[in-house]
Amino acid sequence: MTRYTDAGDIDLDTEVVILKDGTRLTEEVAEELGREMSADAAQRRGRGRPSLTGRSANTPHVSARVAPEVRDRLKARAEREGKPVSELVREAIEAFVS
Repeated sequence: MTRYTDAGDIDLDTEVVILKDGTRLTEEVAEELGREMSADAAQRRGRGRPSLTGRSANTPHVSARVAPEVRDRLKARAEREGKPVSELVREAIEAFVS
């Protein structure tokens, strides 16, 4: 595992810091790298399924074990109906608890 040491504040335009690819790290390069990392982090936060609540809240998750034959029949029906398995399961649960 790589270990990092906090060297405190340094002036990258006067201190010589060489990146792994051999380029010199300057204040300008550091700012660009920071923008790229920030954009990557924002993109990762946007991943995943959209909330079923319509808000930015997490949707509760429920899981259950089923016999392989049940899973296979569920997958086959989902394909026939052109829906994801999860949508069929939500519909079945909604019908059951209504």
